[in-house]
Amino acid sequence: MIEHTLAAIDTTAHYLLTDSRQLSFPEQSIFFCIKGERHDGHQFIGELYHKGVRQFVIEATSLDQRLQDLTEELADAHFWAVNSSIRALQLTVAQHRRQFNIDVVGIVGSNGKTIVKEWLSQLMAPSEHVIASPKSYNSQIGVPLSVWNLKESHSLAIFEAGISRAHEMEFLQPVISPTIGIFTNIGPAHDDGFKSRKQKITEKLRLFTKVRKLIYRKDYTPIMEEIDLILKPVNPFLKTISWGNALTGADVQVVFSPQKDKTFIALTGLYGVLRFETAFRDEASLENLTHSLIFMLDWGLPPSEIQQRIQFLRPVSMRLELKEGINRCYIIDDAYNNDMQGIAMALGFLDQQEQHTQRTVILSDILHSGQLPIDLYQNMASILKEKNIDRLIGIGPEMMQQKHFFDLPHLEFYSDTDQFLKNYPFASLTDNLILIKGARPFSFEKIVHRLQRKAHDTVLEINLDALTYNLNYYKNKVGKGTKIMAMVKAFAYGSGSTEVANLLQYHRVDYLGVAYADEGVALRQSGVTLPIMVLNPSTATFDLLWQYNLEPEIYSESMMLEWIQYSVLRNEPTQMPLVHLKLDTGMHRLGFVTDDLAALEEILIAHPFVRVASVFSHLVGADEGVHNTFSTLQCERFKEASEKIESILGYKVIKHILNSAGIIRFPDYRFDMVRLGIGLYGVEATGQMQNQLQSVGRLKTVVSQIKHLQAGETVGYGRKGQLERDASIATIAIGYADGYNRRLGNGVGQVVINGQRCPTIGNICMDMTMVDITGVDVEEGDEVLVFGQEMSIIELANRIDTIPYEILTGIGTRVKRVFYKE
Repeated sequence: MIEHTLAAIDTTAHYLLTDSRQLSFPEQSIFFCIKGERHDGHQFIGELYHKGVRQFVIEATSLDQRLQDLTEELADAHFWAVNSSIRALQLTVAQHRRQFNIDVVGIVGSNGKTIVKEWLSQLMAPSEHVIASPKSYNSQIGVPLSVWNLKESHSLAIFEAGISRAHEMEFLQPVISPTIGIFTNIGPAHDDGFKSRKQKITEKLRLFTKVRKLIYRKDYTPIMEEIDLILKPVNPFLKTISWGNALTGADVQVVFSPQKDKTFIALTGLYGVLRFETAFRDEASLENLTHSLIFMLDWGLPPSEIQQRIQFLRPVSMRLELKEGINRCYIIDDAYNNDMQGIAMALGFLDQQEQHTQRTVILSDILHSGQLPIDLYQNMASILKEKNIDRLIGIGPEMMQQKHFFDLPHLEFYSDTDQFLKNYPFASLTDNLILIKGARPFSFEKIVHRLQRKAHDTVLEINLDALTYNLNYYKNKVGKGTKIMAMVKAFAYGSGSTEVANLLQYHRVDYLGVAYADEGVALRQSGVTLPIMVLNPSTATFDLLWQYNLEPEIYSESMMLEWIQYSVLRNEPTQMPLVHLKLDTGMHRLGFVTDDLAALEEILIAHPFVRVASVFSHLVGADEGVHNTFSTLQCERFKEASEKIESILGYKVIKHILNSAGIIRFPDYRFDMVRLGIGLYGVEATGQMQNQLQSVGRLKTVVSQIKHLQAGETVGYGRKGQLERDASIATIAIGYADGYNRRLGNGVGQVVINGQRCPTIGNICMDMTMVDITGVDVEEGDEVLVFGQEMSIIELANRIDTIPYEILTGIGTRVKRVFYKE
């Protein structure tokens, strides 16, 4: 049945689904089919139906004959046809929001809104049943998914809203329908989506057209001006509560007084004369905290109670991190909170990982949920069972009291974290995926420290969100009709092949490419089921290719004959892996040249059991415009030869020649598939579209020691570091054995410490490097950025006249990889 509607969806579902991969309770879910630039949810209706989903929202413009036939075939499913699935989602949740008469806080701003939301929800939790947006769910889809979880048991809701272009906020306002507003600040983020900074402020203020109160910092004059000019006329009963320095005439005048290890915050005005103390010293944290202080004072909390609550605030880690653990385990560290939405999201990420089949969850009491324990833990038990969790380790008095609700193969409960660390047999926890999720009072960072594999302080952080963003950028470039082979050879360009491959499998790329058979074997052993092409096979690895269904590149007549001979000996034609024929169109490295094609034709005709998956070639100079003519010639040569091979075979094969650079320069030659390599990892090889990609890797280390030396002294091996003045020298925990190239010594390289660039001095050592920190505020233990956003890997490569590939692939295996999602 298809019901056409322009109104909210009248659904009985408990769960709103916008991503087919996040399905948990199919019978209780409604799927909104969203058609975007890179994805089309309508493609997954059949898949979700067979998993048990029976309610679907589809877009009328997608209701072609194929979809019409599908809806008729799925006779017991209910379909709502709408103009826009996203708007239908928002209307449905806006209707849900209207059922509740509680204070709802809406937060906007260029920076800090997520931190203010997190801190405020933590600070208000002791006296209120708080619901807040999980992580940074502030988009057109994220906001309604957050608000949908609002229940009668909640007494305060806190939601953030983010927009990237004009007119978006008008759709979010009725979804959140805030009664209290907080405008954190204004900055350059998403400026390109608006005509001016002024317009961006005006658009953000649309959220507050019906609020009773608005808290903002009056130091930001453009915000103040737009509130007076635009907001107050449309909301005449609005009460504004401003704060700022003494010159602004704010309702509350605020002075920050940083000390060595703390800061005093003095407030004068609307709430009297008050002083608070905090461990935070940076301007951003103090601003975020002051918004929270003003809110709590206006709420009526006593200053003494506020002081007690803020002393337990800690920096908020908004990242979900995947780390290597002891005993061949992997750890998902997501201990920044443990509300139900956060737990569901973390379990979704756990579900994506295929490294191990055994799955363990270490979970603390769920605090301040606003639900009765019997309902809360019954729901938690259902979710864990639905996600096929093998082992639950529950920590906390409430978990112990409610343990009878849980029905999993292995259950263990402890009263507190210290009891668990003291008594648990950690040697028994092997080959597991372990999700660690705990409320702050339980100090689960102790558990993370105990379970993670020990490594030295140099870490390569891999941003999985950025990698996904880059993948989607290239998907959009090549269009829906072109397949993508993602290259994960050389340890995924140094980034970690298993973890990256699992993410790529989750995002449904078509092929993976590796250099050697053992790389493919490792992926298969970690649960990767995608087709894998092996670029450099050998006769010695033919057994592995068959055993793990890895598809070899065949690049010569002799290799083809060896493969055929081996296949005949195996006498298992149904088990034979597909092969990929490599043509040499100008690289002159590996591949069949034109003169080889006659012999190849005879072989293929004589041995029809050889199944060819693809024919491909490699561009030699796609990253440089000077070679465009030759690259075009290669593409034409490839087109002619591949069509001839198809005519010989009598069937179509996948044809591919474009690499990352070729995707940008030669879109007309994308054929059936492209091979995405360095672009996936955030480097646009042609240099034309670098600003369209996001940095994926961030290499960092720490300051091990600081020395103050006099002019005339030397630093490092060979006395190469000559000091011409008195200087402060920091030794950092990275050397050429970690991948910090020796050519970066003697001032060629720079690192970033506390926002300042510091040049190397002397030769790079195997395990350490010395840098000049003269005039920079640095302490031992401070973080050192080797490359990342502030020091790009492209700049680092240029400093030693190499390419980013060498930098990435050279990062040593002893450098710990940490994978994270924002």
